[in-house]
Amino acid sequence: MKKHYVQYLTQAAMIAAIYAVLTIAQNLLIPGSASMAVQFRVAEALTVLAIYTPAAIPGLTLGCVLANISSVTAGLGFYDMIFGSIASLLAAITMYLLRNVRVKEIPVPALLMPALFNGLIIGFEIDFFFIGNLHFNMADFMIQGGLVAVGELAVLIVLGIPLCILLNRKGEQMGIVPKRKS
Repeated sequence: MKKHYVQYLTQAAMIAAIYAVLTIAQNLLIPGSASMAVQFRVAEALTVLAIYTPAAIPGLTLGCVLANISSVTAGLGFYDMIFGSIASLLAAITMYLLRNVRVKEIPVPALLMPALFNGLIIGFEIDFFFIGNLHFNMADFMIQGGLVAVGELAVLIVLGIPLCILLNRKGEQMGIVPKRKS
C-alpha cells in the first residue's frame, strides 16, 4: 500500500516538474508561444499521461499552476494561473474517465478534452478579463476560445497521438502503463 502511494506521488511530482519546466523554457526561448491565445504549448502533450495513470491528474494540475506562475510576471495576472489550472484539472479528470473509449487503439474522445476545456475556460478568461474589461461578448469568446482550442488540438495531433502510440506499445516496458492482467 505504502509503495503504491509513494509511486503515485513520485509520478505526480515528476509530471508536474516536467510540465512546468517545458512550459517555462518554451516561453523563455520563444516568448508567448506557450502563454498567449494562439499557442502551441509543447507540455500539453503530457496531458496524454492522464489516460494511463491517475497520478497525471494532480501532476498536470500542479504543473500548470507552476508554469502559469511565470505568466503572472508576463502581465497575464493570477487569472491564468487559476483558470488554466481549473481547465487542466477538468481535462485530466475527463481524460482519465474516457481512457477506455478508443478508435483503433487511440483514445480519441479523451484527446479532445484538453481542447474542449481550455477552449471554453481560457476563451472565457481572455474575453472577460482581458478583451472585454469584465464584460462578456459571445463573438469575442468564440474567437478566443476557438484559437485556444485549435492550438491545443494541434499539440495533441502532432505530439499527443504519437505519444499515445508509443505508450500503447512500450508503456508497460517503460513502467508508465500498468501491466495488463492476463
